[in-house]
Amino acid sequence: MHNGTGSLVHVLLGLPVFRSEWVLYLLLGLSLISVGIMLERWIFYRTRRIDVDAVRDALALSLDRGDLEAAVKMLAKYDALETNVVLVGVRAYHKGPEAVEDLMAGALGRERAQYERRLSFLATLASNAPYIGLFGTVLGIVRSFRDLAANMADASSAVMAGIAEALVATAVGLLVAIPAVIAFNAFKGRVKQSVTDCQLLARLLLAQLKTVDVSVDRAAE
Repeated sequence: MHNGTGSLVHVLLGLPVFRSEWVLYLLLGLSLISVGIMLERWIFYRTRRIDVDAVRDALALSLDRGDLEAAVKMLAKYDALETNVVLVGVRAYHKGPEAVEDLMAGALGRERAQYERRLSFLATLASNAPYIGLFGTVLGIVRSFRDLAANMADASSAVMAGIAEALVATAVGLLVAIPAVIAFNAFKGRVKQSVTDCQLLARLLLAQLKTVDVSVDRAAE
């Protein structure tokens, strides 16, 4: 039984999967993908940055004048979460505040999904890259002790060199994870700020709609 187990371990250790080099290549590939996502998301958010105070003032002015066409034209100039959501509400202005609120809630979910696209990959990589690196380190240490068993004469140098190489995998895992964590937190903060600004503009529109409804009700009385 012992010989059978030893033979199985020997066979497993001879498999390519028990070499730590492939872990480093995997981490390198994941790092390149994460850098690509970071650049793509940075460009995405930067091209959709707006001056929410200026948009709010322009929207309030158009609504006060009852000029919905001007409000639509102003909002349509931008391609941002905040303006796209409120634009849906302005175009449905005649349906009343309840319908407008529901339509904007649906539009917000759609726009938010676009803003959060690929962020889950960064979160997954940030939480798992250190474990992948640690896995590579374990494989490297196992290989070092296997080499040690095969050559006891150079035991000290072989083990130290093998462990040093194995620890590189852990370092690379951390090197991949840290930028992913930073980028994920920064991008999530950007999405949260856009949603907050969107709610500010949406409340402005809904407040105007409710004011109009109250005025109409009083006039009818």
